[in-house]
Amino acid sequence: MAQNTHPKKPSPPTNCDYCMYYEYDEDYECYTCSKDLDEDEMAHFMRGESFACPFFRNGDEYLVVRKQM
Repeated sequence: MAQNTHPKKPSPPTNCDYCMYYEYDEDYECYTCSKDLDEDEMAHFMRGESFACPFFRNGDEYLVVRKQM
């Protein structure tokens, strides 16, 4: 039986501004990620770098409508 030797395709870099989990926190008066990021993910988030976030979900509620047109 042959094993799959193809490397996993990397996820594209994400932009938190478009993520549905990027929410305004009134207590801190800034935008934060509402997901529980691990240490590496949080470091990327805090530096404002684009990275392949496993939690990224496009928060554009009009995306579906544009596809239907």
